[in-house]
Amino acid sequence: MIRKQRSATGLGALLAVLATLLATGIAFPDGAAADEVTADAPKVNLVLDVSGSMRARDIDGRSRMAAAKQAFNEVLDATPEEVRLGIRTLGADYPGDDRKAGCKDTAQLYPVGPLDRTEAKAAVATLTPTGWTPIGPALLKAADDLDGGDGSKRIVLISDGEDTCAPLDPCEVAREIAAKGIGLTIDTLGLVPNTKMRQQLSCIAEATGGTYTSVEHTDELTEKVNQLVERAADPVVTPVAVEGAERCADAPALKSGLYTDRQEFGQERWYRVDVAPGQELRASVSVAADRAVNPDYGVLLRAATVHGREIVRGEAAGNGRTDVISTGLRYPKPDGDDEEEAQTEAETVCLRVTNSFSAASGVKTGPGMPLELTVDVVEGPSQAGDVASFGLGRGWWLLGVLVPAGFLAGMVWGWLSRWRVAVWRTN
Repeated sequence: MIRKQRSATGLGALLAVLATLLATGIAFPDGAAADEVTADAPKVNLVLDVSGSMRARDIDGRSRMAAAKQAFNEVLDATPEEVRLGIRTLGADYPGDDRKAGCKDTAQLYPVGPLDRTEAKAAVATLTPTGWTPIGPALLKAADDLDGGDGSKRIVLISDGEDTCAPLDPCEVAREIAAKGIGLTIDTLGLVPNTKMRQQLSCIAEATGGTYTSVEHTDELTEKVNQLVERAADPVVTPVAVEGAERCADAPALKSGLYTDRQEFGQERWYRVDVAPGQELRASVSVAADRAVNPDYGVLLRAATVHGREIVRGEAAGNGRTDVISTGLRYPKPDGDDEEEAQTEAETVCLRVTNSFSAASGVKTGPGMPLELTVDVVEGPSQAGDVASFGLGRGWWLLGVLVPAGFLAGMVWGWLSRWRVAVWRTN
């Protein structure tokens, strides 16, 4: 009887522990999977300008603020379930003239996380055009809001005017965010833009690989924000941040994949890739001119041995009309001719990236320009030597046949021509 009671007590305790673990989601694969899904969930932070100028009534006969609220409500209804969405404001709370206080006026209206549509709409409904336009400070805070997780991260900035908190240049802020290598993209939308605002918002977007769009109607705003939020949910390949070295010996070893780095004007960046016999290295690099640069520039990608001997190169040049310049190369590592040579170790190939960009007057050189490097090591064509020799041999063989055939055809044609002339004279 005592033994049965102890068994019942032990079973009850075990069930209680299991129930607790189920409730916390840490004991079973489903809980781990849920954590993994949360970590990989795409994140979007909508940053809305609520400065005083949003009172202007020039969008479909309504105020800019009213148009933004309607667009937000429709976007919230259409947001995919897997997206973790937040809303941050700038210029929404401080109505005074103190510049220092006005440039701190940014707040998270709705935290980045699972979306409660009713709660988010209620928060947006309370907004009233109020203060300054601290775009730079808002972007810094918005990037912090998106910290953590491995999914895509996107800021969508909606503003109707340029930043009023210089010298904290929002374009420089965007470059600093991009330089962190966290894979964050900033898209910008300008409401009824002027030239200066268009230039500033374009610069912010370009610094992080985002897009700029000018908007003058409510339906345009709704459609564009919806597109950007939905794009965040699309599966993407997130580049891995690396830091190239000043020489091959110190360079990071890369495998097949997509990588990002930053490169100063005229700077060299070195990377290393191991290529085994019978494999082929395919590499490409793109450097983005995310600020004003002088015309006539180029990018050079070289593959070399560890001893510095150049193997192959790829190069491209621009004339000031191209924002992104790219080039690539291929290097097949041949198989050994005999069994002993075929078993040699992989060869270390040094990839060297240089550029000839130069800064325009007054342009900051740091942080470096965005660099994207693609590395692909694949199995080379089977019996590549045989294929090459067959193609070459076949070409020479054909040429050898055509030459005498042409010679004989010419002789026959000449003989026939003379015979026809002789017959014509006889007649």
